[in-house]
Amino acid sequence: MPSPESFVKINALQDLKKVRQKLAEAQAQEQALAAAQALAAKQREAESHLFVRAVGQVQRLPDHDQVSLTGPSPAPVAHQRQLDNEAVLRDCLSDEFDASTLLDTDDALSFRRPGIGRDVIHKLRKGDWSIQREIDLHGLRSDEARVALAEFIRQAHRQGLRCLRVVHGKGLGSPGKTPVLKSKVHSWLVQKNQVMAFVQAKPAEGGAGALVVLLKSGA
Repeated sequence: MPSPESFVKINALQDLKKVRQKLAEAQAQEQALAAAQALAAKQREAESHLFVRAVGQVQRLPDHDQVSLTGPSPAPVAHQRQLDNEAVLRDCLSDEFDASTLLDTDDALSFRRPGIGRDVIHKLRKGDWSIQREIDLHGLRSDEARVALAEFIRQAHRQGLRCLRVVHGKGLGSPGKTPVLKSKVHSWLVQKNQVMAFVQAKPAEGGAGALVVLLKSGA
């Protein structure tokens, strides 16, 4: 029967074999990794040589004639807000503008821009253009009516509309029954470049309390 010392030696030899086996496996893994890295490096080098052979030798461009921008970046511009502000400035209508000298003094005051023939006024009165949209300024204060009319004209022109009706009222409810808003609407419309002409509406369409307005074609 083997002695206890013999069992100790056997176990020690078995442990030593296991350690050697693990060391060999680790060494084999390191060698495999090194071989894979070397192969990848060779492939990159081969690809680099292939590019050089394909395009030839290259040379870096000189650094002169270049501008170094070291200043702070400009603040972002809200483009749509800028456009809206420009539109508001274009729509600023003056109450001090006297349009009376620009109106045709016939039985019903009308307006046509220079270069627009009288036939346009006749066609507008006859209803050759169908009214496509209207705005009623009844009950609005002067400043409210001015802004509402400017926006109405701008949007209608942008949408390609040609013929509009503007209801300003006859002023019967105003102090002294004076049609204050009527004369102001005349003045505001004359100041709008999109307006080609306007005439007093037919009795069935508002008569002296409304205007039929012709806009320029195109948005």
